[in-house]
Amino acid sequence: MATPNSALRAVRLGLLMSQDDFARAVRDAGLRAGQPNDANKRLVQRWESGVTTAPRPVYARALESVTGLPIESLGFTGTVPMARVSNDGHGGHDVEASVNGIAPAAAPLQPEPQPGHRNYSGVWLSRYEYFSSGRDSAFVGQHYVVLLQHGNRLSARSLPGSSDSPLTMDLENGLVVTGTWTEQTATEGYYRGARYHGAIQLLVEPTGRRMTGKWVGFGKEFDVNTGPWELVFQDASTTKATLAAYNKLPDA
Repeated sequence: MATPNSALRAVRLGLLMSQDDFARAVRDAGLRAGQPNDANKRLVQRWESGVTTAPRPVYARALESVTGLPIESLGFTGTVPMARVSNDGHGGHDVEASVNGIAPAAAPLQPEPQPGHRNYSGVWLSRYEYFSSGRDSAFVGQHYVVLLQHGNRLSARSLPGSSDSPLTMDLENGLVVTGTWTEQTATEGYYRGARYHGAIQLLVEPTGRRMTGKWVGFGKEFDVNTGPWELVFQDASTTKATLAAYNKLPDA
């Protein structure tokens, strides 16, 4: 009997996505990366039910892009480059969970940066500053985020234990790292679960261990706000043990 993939389901629910929404996001991530896929609701159901435990790399890369987490943290056994392919009858294809009861051998997924680009994958400390007009004071927001790189694209997702306000970033790596950010504030916090988003630009220091720049976004009164933002490198590893070690509140 297949073991349900509760980790993937929890991540999907944390993104406030239905299975249809999640499948659409996986397809969109594939298109952005130039690697189209046929993800659909039925395929997401097969992943979450544990029927398919080892997605092909084209799906694994898209899953990492959507969730901002390495495939090993999404409840899968790994990825399979070539194996018996099944058609789920709704346009979604992926590898069967096992052949004669034996799970296919997993192949590690390694994001490959374009030539001349560093690979920034790993755990980073995200720190930004903002001014609260309602409280007439400045505050700091901190998260440990998992940064994953595919070509010149970077995706980041905060570790759940590092803050009660989940943070995601979708970035492009060049001379200047630029992209968008989204934060879902804590339900019981001052902003009552409000969802904020905006743009971000960061300059990478020559060491490749720190990115500094500014964010821009909209306030509650539809005013445009901005402030400093930095990412500080912590660890190149994205293993379960490493992520568990950083799944905590950053030091003040």
